[in-house]
Amino acid sequence: MARSTNAEDYQRVARPVAAMPKDFPSGHHIARHSHPRGQLVYATRGVMRVGTDQGTWVVPPQRALWIPPGVEHEIRMSGAVAMRTLYIAPDTAGNLPADCLVIEVSELLRALILAAMEEPVDYDSGSRGEAIAQLLLHELRGVAVVPLHLPMPRDAKLQTVCRRVQESLSDDIDIETLAREAAMSSRSLARLFQRETGMGFLAWRQQARLAEALAQLSTGRPVALVASDLGYASPAAFTAMFRRSLGTTPGKYFSSR
Repeated sequence: MARSTNAEDYQRVARPVAAMPKDFPSGHHIARHSHPRGQLVYATRGVMRVGTDQGTWVVPPQRALWIPPGVEHEIRMSGAVAMRTLYIAPDTAGNLPADCLVIEVSELLRALILAAMEEPVDYDSGSRGEAIAQLLLHELRGVAVVPLHLPMPRDAKLQTVCRRVQESLSDDIDIETLAREAAMSSRSLARLFQRETGMGFLAWRQQARLAEALAQLSTGRPVALVASDLGYASPAAFTAMFRRSLGTTPGKYFSSR
């Protein structure tokens, strides 16, 4: 089977793992859809933002996103994206998490993903392709999860608040002001935030800022400008937040690949 860039061609392959390479320009939007197979979305270049009913996941080059079978999602590209996708059969995907999550991509996992792209889609039993697929499945069962999820609420008032925050991430607007705009008490808004997103308001806003920072940095925008855009007092303050969240500085993070 020749390598296709149509995801539908990989859903009925008679193998547990099917690998599809596809490149996208910056700003490209893949409309909301779902697949019968589970999907591991990985990019060797660029940042992806994947949205579902449960929220948004930011997927930079050192990470991948697991999407279980049947989950509706959309993808937006930040920077030119070299996407390398694994489609995993539903019966095999049952051994993997039931929820979307961002995972660390080790050097071994990265090498296996890229190697799978070089094998025939319909690889033979006992072949190198089958061995790579089995090792991929083994590695995916023990990966580290990364907290790059921005949960979105279902409550209509809280959705309005979240959009307000996302549209003005440089603004340190306080929860009391947001509560007044939503015709709620600040205590009620804080409780609703925790109940609907599993996060406090300040933690949610920081996560939203981190998501936007990753998208901007992936295009080569300087750290100082990103820090200013997101309301940080200095590049050092922004870098400290970035290090707390991802364990390294922005420069090292994007140069490690």
